[in-house]
Amino acid sequence: MIVLNLPFPPSVNTYYRRGAHATYMSKQGREYKKAVAEYIAESNTPKLGAARLSLEIVLWPKDKRKYDIDNRIKALLDSLQDAGVFDDDEQIDQINVYRGTGEHKGGQARVLIWLEGEQ
Repeated sequence: MIVLNLPFPPSVNTYYRRGAHATYMSKQGREYKKAVAEYIAESNTPKLGAARLSLEIVLWPKDKRKYDIDNRIKALLDSLQDAGVFDDDEQIDQINVYRGTGEHKGGQARVLIWLEGEQ
């Protein structure tokens, strides 16, 4: 099992922006991807390649505002993929997402990753 303590992901509503002729990643999205990539590099997280995966995600917000947990998954998975943790988010066979109780200074997403057959 791999445990990652990542920043709280932006909502899919703020992750992308629509321009006149294209959809592009927002500044907030680019900053989040960069933060995840730096964490993965600094923590020497192993690269899992094309392995089949299961994930458990616990989200702690930075404040008491309401949020939809499903709106946070896209940015998180795309950032892990781009950081090279896995080749494609298609590899994920199961995702369990939980709302953490209370608040966490700055917000946090704890991601637990299991390889197929490891649980």
